[in-house]
Amino acid sequence: MTVVAPKIPAHDPRAATPLGVAALRLGLTPQPLIALTRDARLVVTLKKVTDPAHAVLPVGSEVDLSKALLAHQGGVAVIDCAAVATSIIKLIDRVHAQFPELVLIVAGSAKEQGMLAAQITDGSVHRFLHRPVSEQRVRLFVEAAWRRHAQGGLVPEVPPAPRAPRRGRAALMLLGLAALAGLAAPLAWRALRAPQETANGAAAPVADIANDAALENLLARADKALAAGALVTPPTENAAELYREALKLTEQARAISPDHVRVAFIAAQIGAERERAVLNKAQRAAAGGDVAGALATLDDAAHGGHRSTLVEEARAQLAQKQLDARVADYLSRGREALARGALIAPPEDNARFYFESARALAPGDAGVQQSMQELITRLQSEAHQALAAKNTEQADIWIAAAAALGAGPAQMSALRGETQQLRASAHSEGLKQLAAAFNERLERGALLEPATDSARFYLTQLTQQAADDPATQRARSAYGTRVLDEARNALRSQDFAGTRRWLAEARAASADAAGVAALDAALSTAQDEAQHAANYVDASSLTRIRYVAPQFPDIARTRGIDGWVDLRFVVGADGAVSDVAVVGAQPAGVFEQAAVDAVRHWRYQAVVHDGQSVSQRARVRLRFTVQR
Repeated sequence: MTVVAPKIPAHDPRAATPLGVAALRLGLTPQPLIALTRDARLVVTLKKVTDPAHAVLPVGSEVDLSKALLAHQGGVAVIDCAAVATSIIKLIDRVHAQFPELVLIVAGSAKEQGMLAAQITDGSVHRFLHRPVSEQRVRLFVEAAWRRHAQGGLVPEVPPAPRAPRRGRAALMLLGLAALAGLAAPLAWRALRAPQETANGAAAPVADIANDAALENLLARADKALAAGALVTPPTENAAELYREALKLTEQARAISPDHVRVAFIAAQIGAERERAVLNKAQRAAAGGDVAGALATLDDAAHGGHRSTLVEEARAQLAQKQLDARVADYLSRGREALARGALIAPPEDNARFYFESARALAPGDAGVQQSMQELITRLQSEAHQALAAKNTEQADIWIAAAAALGAGPAQMSALRGETQQLRASAHSEGLKQLAAAFNERLERGALLEPATDSARFYLTQLTQQAADDPATQRARSAYGTRVLDEARNALRSQDFAGTRRWLAEARAASADAAGVAALDAALSTAQDEAQHAANYVDASSLTRIRYVAPQFPDIARTRGIDGWVDLRFVVGADGAVSDVAVVGAQPAGVFEQAAVDAVRHWRYQAVVHDGQSVSQRARVRLRFTVQR
């Protein structure tokens, strides 16, 4: 029976390493992407963007995460900070210590990203995914994580560019480097296989040659086992064990004689082979448009301590190409946002964000500078439109944004001046409207009610906005005078409670202090008199035994004046009238004396109480009417 090796999908990330190739040939189950999260939407997104070759395995707790990692040896894991019950820092450190080749993506807030700054820097955390997550970003991060895992998962990977750049000079350069490195390898092997000589030209000791032969035999067997897919079985004849034995022989030789020419040749061969593999791998990635993958490969080589001028030059070329592509992408997105009017919002998806991101990467780029100037001009235009619409608050927002981006000081000063003038004009107009509303309510007597549409309400608004403004001062004076008048009217009507309320309002409004004091004294007197008057009875309830009619004043008869006079007096135990006093008259100064003169001559039947005659206070109103 003929065994045919299965075809390896070109897109499968495991194909990037010899062990991955062998795993595919042996039909091993692909490693799952393990996700510690309780967010169903995040799980759906991960399943949507993850290569079907890798199942997404969600777990709900840290304990389940550890079990899943032990059971499945996951290559990539996503940890949602919201699902972590303990310290996220301790969890990351523990997982990284237990599974150093695991590539971690952490999802969370900006605060949690700050907490994990050290882990992100040292590569323990491969990517930090900001919430809310976007499908595009999740896809980029997951694909980058599988690439890093395929490359060993040991060092941070350069973030992927938003767009895959076209093949260019860097890819051609890498092709040349790979060819040179490939030519170097056979030469090194020939030197290795040639008989070794000592410094004086004699042949190396037989024991060294035997060791060389043993080493070559081990390497040949290891290569054969790897090609056959015998990674860990059968015992003693698998690739992993044979390579370990070869490495032991090399290290033993180095320990015995660091300067031994065989060790030097082996080191040279290893370096050549590694450089050839690195450049070939980077070339394939760049040729396929994966500049980020090419950079990651070159970074791996640099961090591994194997420096090469050619590799460094290739890396620099690719890094510049990736930088240019990212700057171009930011500028493109910024112009799209500018076209749809998203100048400074929504967050992280507006023209300002994209242009500033491009400027952070390439501050001296002419395209970046031109885009920034276009944005500043647009912001200034928006500020002018807001001022034309008399919207000073929105104008302030546009002006502040333009100033922060570096707009000209003269232009900013002019815009701020216009804003201040508009705000002052609006303030003055607002005061005029408040004053007009106050005067209208005062005129129709709506002093206190309704609470939010009265003279007092608008006076309060005027005071809050411009206490020292002449319009406010006039309104306060008019209000104080009016509430004092209301207090006087209430006192004349013997409405003592109303009088007290109006006096309290007058004090609160800082009305004339002398007028308030005079009314307060008059209220006290009126209250005393009212209390005293409660002991007076109406004269009509007494029996009058003598009546003298009042004399109608000639001046009142001549002018046809009518009126009345209220009197109080005392009826003695003998029925005589005494202590006559005027308590009210209308009109004043016309009929009072005639009324007093008449009442003094009245006489009443004595009031008897408990069999004894007693005095009695009485009151009466005399009316004067011209006969027509």
